[in-house]
Amino acid sequence: MKKRTTRTILQDNRRRQSPLRNYFILWLHNIRSLHNVGAAFRNADAFGIQKLLLSGYTPVPPRPEITKTAIGAEEHVIWQQVEKPKHMALQLQKEKYHITGLEQTTTSTLLSEFNPPSQKICLLLGNEVTGIDDNLLPLLDSSVEIPQFGMKHSLNVSVACGIALYGFLEKFREPSHE
Repeated sequence: MKKRTTRTILQDNRRRQSPLRNYFILWLHNIRSLHNVGAAFRNADAFGIQKLLLSGYTPVPPRPEITKTAIGAEEHVIWQQVEKPKHMALQLQKEKYHITGLEQTTTSTLLSEFNPPSQKICLLLGNEVTGIDDNLLPLLDSSVEIPQFGMKHSLNVSVACGIALYGFLEKFREPSHE
């Protein structure tokens, strides 16, 4: 066994097409940490999503702290700063996106058991401490949570982002969504 070179890894990545490329949007609202935003850019690039939305007080590029964690992924991911989150949610729903919050709610489904009702998904992640704002919860079509088994009931938002994107990647690799 030998490690592959970064050149070989990049060539392999360019040959693959993400099943999330054309219909998966990641939305960060009120994420305070520039490092979490940078990590989300890196996750978005790794999983090949369509677009990243940034709203509320979520910092936007260019910022050295974002670039440090993103290692330049913010230059390769399509992103948009959203001034009016409620308007954006309504626009996404008009475009037939199913808006799913990554949040522990009274009606959330475990990510492992979630069956996306459509191919167009927007996944909303909220603040590191308080989660998705209460005023945005009514705009969600559904909510999912990551199964956890320990004493703590939360994950760092950038870790949760990566886990959730992988979960959706696996769902859309199924024959019914290809």
